[in-house]
Amino acid sequence: MAKKTVATLQKGSGRGHAKVIKMVKSPQSGAYMFREEVVTNEEVKDYFQKQ
Repeated sequence: MAKKTVATLQKGSGRGHAKVIKMVKSPQSGAYMFREEVVTNEEVKDYFQKQ
């Protein structure tokens, strides 16, 4: 299983959001790559649950 990391944003209105980094495997080449997104704190668990 790929490792998952969460980094919270600490300044201003960013406190309600988190930068999430997910390692995903490319179906075409089989290589792993990192997908980064900024999501609200409430959506972090849902982000890692879906593929």
